Amino acid sequence: MKAKLYAADGSAKGTIDLPESIFAVEPNNALLHSVIVGFLANQRQGTAKTKTRAEVSGGGKKPWKQKGTGRARSGSNTSPVWARGGKAHGAQPRDYRQGITKKMRRKALLCAYSTRAAEEKIGVISGLAIEQPKTKIVADLLGKIGVFGTKEYIGKTLLIISNDSKNVYLSGRNLKDVDVKSVNEVNAYDVVRASNIIFADENLVSKIEELVA
Repeated sequence: MKAKLYAADGSAKGTIDLPESIFAVEPNNALLHSVIVGFLANQRQGTAKTKTRAEVSGGGKKPWKQKGTGRARSGSNTSPVWARGGKAHGAQPRDYRQGITKKMRRKALLCAYSTRAAEEKIGVISGLAIEQPKTKIVADLLGKIGVFGTKEYIGKTLLIISNDSKNVYLSGRNLKDVDVKSVNEVNAYDVVRASNIIFADENLVSKIEELVA
């Protein structure tokens, strides 16, 4: 399995070998779907709350007598059919969390990486380093690679950096449709939602092996 290799200025340098243990794993779509659904569910706060008829202000006295008025009978102004009444079957605080084991998360990440590698959507930059944060540097670099700012390209790009690449992160975080994440923060959802995966350094590829070992 190979990926395109680029210089720090965006010019093509050839290809680089990708470890098959990471980028040539047999995809398990059912597992990948389960992990992504669980990940998204775990992001939900679950704090939505509506008042029931027992919680809204009002109630007590019957609005009008049962018979003789010509109007429909009514027992309380907190009824859901009344304006400013309680909400019937409304949202209540709940926990949406789903259990996802480490083994499932790691396997799903490998499946996601392998899918993008099979589609030839992975690129590697040979040692991207920026002395001072400047968005234009990352924008021009990704544009030369062909994954940002071109009419032909539509989709998201995931730029994976090392933990100490602060200037690269600051330079790329404001770009539209570009996600910048350190290698140990990337999850299967990040990889799946991105059309192209770009590693900011050659060493990051082998770093993944350590993280999923």
